[in-house]
Amino acid sequence: MPISTEVIPLGTASAIPTRDRNLSATALRREGEMLLFDCGEGTQFQLLRAGLKRSRLDALFLTHFHGDHLYGLFGLLTTMALLGREDALTIVAPEGLPDILDVIPGLQAHQLPYPLRHVGLAPGFGHAVVFDAPAYYVAARPLEHRVFAAGYRFQEKVRPGKVDGEKAQALGFAENWHFEAVKNGKPVTIGGRTVQPEDIVGPDRPGVSFAYVLDTMPCTAGRRLAEGVDLLIHEATFTEDEAQRAEEVGHSTARQAATIAKQAGAQHLLLTHFSARYADLQPLVDEARAVFPNTAAAEELRTYVLTPPA
Repeated sequence: MPISTEVIPLGTASAIPTRDRNLSATALRREGEMLLFDCGEGTQFQLLRAGLKRSRLDALFLTHFHGDHLYGLFGLLTTMALLGREDALTIVAPEGLPDILDVIPGLQAHQLPYPLRHVGLAPGFGHAVVFDAPAYYVAARPLEHRVFAAGYRFQEKVRPGKVDGEKAQALGFAENWHFEAVKNGKPVTIGGRTVQPEDIVGPDRPGVSFAYVLDTMPCTAGRRLAEGVDLLIHEATFTEDEAQRAEEVGHSTARQAATIAKQAGAQHLLLTHFSARYADLQPLVDEARAVFPNTAAAEELRTYVLTPPA
């Protein structure tokens, strides 16, 4: 049965929360593991509403240090301490996060019951794998905002191809290790005959991918993060009639987000990071769909399932 990866937007507002929108945060859940991208104020309440266990959080990725992406971190770290967390937590962020935490009561390293592993991103870096797990990795690239910011790409690693069951049976495969060996690229000898993996194993199967590109003007790094992804979440703070304002404050319009998705060959685009001036998001969606039809506005607490090919 294919493993599913679930992306759950927790906050879609920019700068300030509204009655209907929370501040930036997006969770990714895969086989009992959870990653969190940004942590705006109120994120831990959104995790509760989404039915996501804070104890399952394995790593947190911050784009930058503006408050609408950061201020929920302090409460979340404190809550996990009060709940008795002991496992290490990885936080990927621009350099300087330890200095910020050191001035928050209760969050100094020696006061937490669990270790924090900081992965600092320095201005001027080009591309880096910042979190590497057995079945996936997360890579980062610098974006173009008013302050140093980074975007992220979650990528499942390539999986071995499927074994042709009928061929395997005809060749005498009977033990689990026979199948495991050829799936791992090793030949198997049965009854004096050596079976090569390519004889019965299909081509490698690519995993799913997800890109998180906030806050930024349209840029090459954002496009590269989004190349061929199954799902791109890209900021769309304004409509095109506010393009000059978007450039002044280092943000993107819905049309610009759609252009990035189209250029990158993404499969789906979710718009997010909406200015509070837009009570109705349909104009942003319509603007983006004129360029990239497979676009929607991200819905908070909705689960978007990414399933790899069988």
